[in-house]
Amino acid sequence: MASQVIPKDSFHCVGIIFFLLGLGTLLPWNFFITAIPYFQSRLIVGNCSAGKEEDGNWTGLGLEPSSHCSDNFNFSNWLALLSQLPLLLFTLLNSLLYQCIPDKVRILSSLIGILLLFVLTAVLVRVEMPAQSFFSITMASVWFINSFCAVLQGSLFGQLGSFPQSYSTLFLSGQGMAGTFAATAMLLSMASGVDAQTSALSYFVTPCVGTLISIICYILLPHKDFARHHLHKRAQEEPGYELETKAELLSPEDGLGPVPGATQGGEPLSLSNGIAIALEQEDSKCPLEIMNGSNGAGLPPPKPSVLGVLRKIWQMALCIVMVFSITLSVFPAITASVASTSENETWRKFFTPVCCFLLFNVMDWLGRSATSYFLWPEKHLRLLPAVVGLRLLLVPLLLLCNVPQREYLPMLFRQDAWFVLFMVVFSLSNGYFVSLTMCLAPKQVQPHESELAGAIMTFFLALGLSCGAGLSFILKALL
Repeated sequence: MASQVIPKDSFHCVGIIFFLLGLGTLLPWNFFITAIPYFQSRLIVGNCSAGKEEDGNWTGLGLEPSSHCSDNFNFSNWLALLSQLPLLLFTLLNSLLYQCIPDKVRILSSLIGILLLFVLTAVLVRVEMPAQSFFSITMASVWFINSFCAVLQGSLFGQLGSFPQSYSTLFLSGQGMAGTFAATAMLLSMASGVDAQTSALSYFVTPCVGTLISIICYILLPHKDFARHHLHKRAQEEPGYELETKAELLSPEDGLGPVPGATQGGEPLSLSNGIAIALEQEDSKCPLEIMNGSNGAGLPPPKPSVLGVLRKIWQMALCIVMVFSITLSVFPAITASVASTSENETWRKFFTPVCCFLLFNVMDWLGRSATSYFLWPEKHLRLLPAVVGLRLLLVPLLLLCNVPQREYLPMLFRQDAWFVLFMVVFSLSNGYFVSLTMCLAPKQVQPHESELAGAIMTFFLALGLSCGAGLSFILKALL
């Protein structure tokens, strides 16, 4: 077969496009959870002077409800739950949609839906309405915006299968930056010196602009020779043929996708219908026929069994459920409620954005990146559930920090330094164990079983997120 000249990616335009698209897929979740103090300030019930300023405008994004105000809506708990349930549902639905709805339609429709919902959220900043109405509209927006995100992310992962490794890495790197970007946007809006309402409006306009840029980037993508070449090559593949690409395992926040930090040895990623999985390469080289679902003799490999694969990776599946159940049970429902005891008003204003959200995202990214250097306990997998279970100790420690609204549990760790210390350990361990389990799971199965292993791990990942969101209601009640 004559070799075909592959166009070059001039000025890395396609790489930049995929980075921005990756950033855009996780912007909604991160922008909503980072703005929890703003939403809580608008849902305060009762006679509370801290809820509004004298001129009727809402107070700053960093407002924490004071102890004599009651928030009967449990906004952070419902935000987590209604963000993760559509993730689970529409990730499964996307695996059916890809066969009957073109990628371009799914991606552009999802981006436009996200943009319209962000515009609605920004408009509501200027609209005065009863707390119950505001809560209902916001929760409906959360449900639909995360449904669109699930379809968008899965569809983009499917397209990435035809591109080289570096483009998958750039896309996943963009996802990993979404949380830090949201926290930085909040800090800048708060430090701008404008009134509180304008600050909130500028904050929510930012993801509108970001999503609009993502739409423009995706429209421009097919007009690049390099992208058109790979997309055309993908369209010519036979149905059911899966392309593999090597990529470092990088993540979002938000959890709910591939994990940052490369695996040792640079195992290739199989990007299939929104599922990113690392494939084990026994001995060094894996024949191309096996990588493409053939045994090299024209005979298909035996069809993998769900129970058979689950028996091989059950420890990793259990660990991913434990990791996200523990994390989502307190973050952000509990951690965003912790208040500073400092007398410095500026520090109290920036305490939650810096010590809860920015710190979590930075430390989580470092934890995920640590798997580039070591994968402990790779050779003692029986220890893994016990080691992951140690994170349970962090839950009561965070519950005993300075959360003003409490009735039952005592407050033992009042100083800000305790909360910062617990958050560093909490976020580092979250990132490391998420990346570790996603790296180790494909190593336990044969190459032809890796796609099913990825699907199983994705299901348990979403299950852990949903369980954690449900547990947050119980822990909030224990306070």
